[in-house]
Amino acid sequence: MADEALDTALKTLRDKHVRITPQRKLILNYLITHHNHPAVEVIYQELAPQMSSLSLSTIYNTLNLFVEMGIVIEIPNENGGVRYDFFGSPHYHAICENCGKVTDIFDPNFPKIKEMIQTEAARQSGYKITSSHIEVYGLCDECQAKLAKEAPDDSVAAKAL
Repeated sequence: MADEALDTALKTLRDKHVRITPQRKLILNYLITHHNHPAVEVIYQELAPQMSSLSLSTIYNTLNLFVEMGIVIEIPNENGGVRYDFFGSPHYHAICENCGKVTDIFDPNFPKIKEMIQTEAARQSGYKITSSHIEVYGLCDECQAKLAKEAPDDSVAAKAL
C-alpha cells in the first residue's frame, strides 16, 4: 500500500510539473511510511544518515512544497511548532491535550462531513473555502491510565463522609 501511495503522490507532483529529486522522494516516502506526525527535526534525524546531501533547509523547503501541492498537511504542535502528515488518504486527527500525541482517524463518512463543513462555512462567511483540517481533542489511552493512577481515590473520601 505504501508503494501505491508513493506512486500516486509522485504522479501528483509530476502532473504539477514538480521535479522529483532523490531528497523529495526520500522525504515523501518517510511521511507515507511513518505515522508519527513528525516535526522537521525528527525527519532530519531519521533521514540524514541515509543521505549526506540532506539539510534542514531542504526538508523545510520540500515540506512547504508538499503542503502547497496538497499532499502533506501541517498540524500545529502544542509548543507552537508544526508537525507534518501525509494526506494521501483523507482523514482527521485526534490530539491528546496532555501529551500532544496525534492519531489518524479514518472514517468512510469523512469526505461527506468535510464537504458539509466547508459548504456551511462558505454559506455563513462568504469565503471561497479552499481547504480544511478537522481535529478533535481529548486524552489518549496512555494519559487516561497515567492520570487515573495519579488521581486521589475519590471513593475513600466519599466513604469518610
